[in-house]
Order: sequence, then C-alpha cells, then structure tokens
Amino acid sequence: MPPATDTRITEQPQIDLGALSAACTRIEASKAAKLAQEIWGIEGQLTRLDTEKDDTFALISSGTKLIFKIANPAESAQELDLQVKTLLHLKARAPDLPVPQVLPARDGRALVALPGPDGPRLARMMSYLEGDVLDTLPPVAAEQYRIGEINARLRLAMADFRHPFAARQIAWDVRHLPALAGLLDHVDDPRQRKPLTMAFDQITAMADRINALPRQILHNDFSRSNLLVDRTRAQSLTGIIDFGDVVETAVAIDLSTAMLNQLPRDETELGHEEMFTGATRLFEGHIAHAPLDPAERRLLPHLVFARVVTRALLTLWRAKKFPENRTYILRNTNQGWAQLDWYLCQDPAKLSTRLL
Repeated sequence: MPPATDTRITEQPQIDLGALSAACTRIEASKAAKLAQEIWGIEGQLTRLDTEKDDTFALISSGTKLIFKIANPAESAQELDLQVKTLLHLKARAPDLPVPQVLPARDGRALVALPGPDGPRLARMMSYLEGDVLDTLPPVAAEQYRIGEINARLRLAMADFRHPFAARQIAWDVRHLPALAGLLDHVDDPRQRKPLTMAFDQITAMADRINALPRQILHNDFSRSNLLVDRTRAQSLTGIIDFGDVVETAVAIDLSTAMLNQLPRDETELGHEEMFTGATRLFEGHIAHAPLDPAERRLLPHLVFARVVTRALLTLWRAKKFPENRTYILRNTNQGWAQLDWYLCQDPAKLSTRLL
C-alpha cells in the first residue's frame, strides 16, 4: 500500500483543476468560421461569447442559431465525451427538458480534434437555446419554485446514466473542499481570509457526513448563469446550459448549488425577505418531485455555503493566475462575502434543522 499523502494544497491545487489552471491561445472568429464550414458544413457569422476557459461562439447560419465550442487543450476526450453522452442520454430519457442538442460533423463525429499551438483542441457543435440569462434578471418567487422542479426532473432523468469518467474529481465538487485548504494561503486580504477560514473549518468538519450522502451523476452547476428564461411564457425556463461540471457527486450538493444561486446578492434583492427564503422556495419545488432523506436535509444549508467558500477560493486564486480574465472570473465572487457573513452568524445546529 502506498504511503499516505497530505491532500492539502500548497502551491496549487492537487485536485484536478483541468482547464481551470491551463491557459490557451484564443482562436479568432474568422478561423472558427472556416473550421465550422469545413468540418460541419455550416457556413455563417460567428460572435464570441464570454467563457471561463474555452473558445465559444454563437453561429448564425441561414437564420438558425448554433453554439460552436472549441475546448481548452487541457479538457480531455473523456471529459468531453461525458458531456456529450450526458446530453444524448437526456435527449432519449427526457426529450422535453430544455437542454442543448449535439449536432454531428459531416463524418458523424460529435467531437472533432483540431490542431493548435497549445495542443489538440476538441470542438463540438450544439443547438442554441433562446432566452435571457437568469443571472441578468431579478428573482421571481414562482420561478424559484419552478427551477427547483426542473432541477428535480433533471436529477431523476440522470439517475440511471452511467459513464466511466463520471467518478473524476473536480474542484467545483464541494465533496473535495478539504483538498482546497492551501488556497487559503493565496487569499491576500485578511478581511476575506478570516471568514473563509472560519467557514472552511466549520464545513470540512462535516466531511465524513457529506461523503456518506447518496450520489449519482449530476449537472453540478445549476446556477443562474446556466439557466435561460423567457418570462413572457407560462413555462418560463427555456434552457439549461453548460454541462462542463457534470460529475458523480451527492444529490444534495447539486441541489445546494441551485439553492445558492437563489440567495440575495445585494440589498436590492434582499428587500424584506430573509436570506434563505428564495433558496427554500427552490428546495420546496425540488422535493415536490424528488425526495431527500433527513441526513441530506440537515447538510443542505451547510453545502450551500460550502459552494460559497469553494467559489471564493477558486476564483481569487484564478484571478491572480489569469489577470487578463479577472473581471469574468470574479463576476460572482463579491456577492459571497455578505452571504458568508450571514452563515457565520447562524447557530450551526439550528441551521441544520432549517429544512427538516
């Protein structure tokens, strides 16, 4: 048996950060348009979209909008095959769920390797989902409940999905928060480091209980940035996008990420409601369709803030590593400080009973 090793991070995360830690040379829209025409037989006008780690374009061809994604070279074939197979599974299992459809290349391949200065990069073409990004809109109570319902339906549709790469360890899976301990040393501002350390210690003390929770393959990033809505329609949710963090993790972790993204971000959103009201509406929508056991319910509030800690640690570290993309990387980080202050003011034992 190999000797035990310290999993705490020192210089950089030992957990697989994949493309989060890898730079790549941007592909210009004109070159991407040529590749789309040559490989997919689709000719059109491309517009670059802001993303965390890859080159993504909106492509308009004969009035039809598509998404053309060229992966970071650090994204492996297994990782992208997991994403593609997830979408194919959902198309077969729950065709009414609003997720992107994968469009094969001329030769039938879903993923095509493209040469590049940083190494091969895998490209794929997908359908475009219409709607406004939920993150740009104020919250609506009925919609929060509906999002919980859709999160539950997605969970149930993926319950029998299997993939050999789904057991990978990714930094955005908060089961692995203890492995990010060394990133606390990279938080320069002591006013930020202190609450992060306090919350980190409180949550990681629950690691054994978190690791014992029921698991399956899940979206793992059911956030307002990855949901599209059309509020002129009765069923306002029109799109679930970005399956880049799909992984086998605790069901409660996936739900907690969705709940986090319904927390108030500022005084305007808070209004007269308490911090956890919107998250509770989403939770109620979820359990109306998919149950949770008492152990999951007790940990859910803490898992919500485990994601806040994870987000702060990763984004502050990555903003230093990639200063040219700092604005995009930190776009959701600042709202977390008030959320974290609220968490640290709660009695942990009482908070654990909040959703029972």
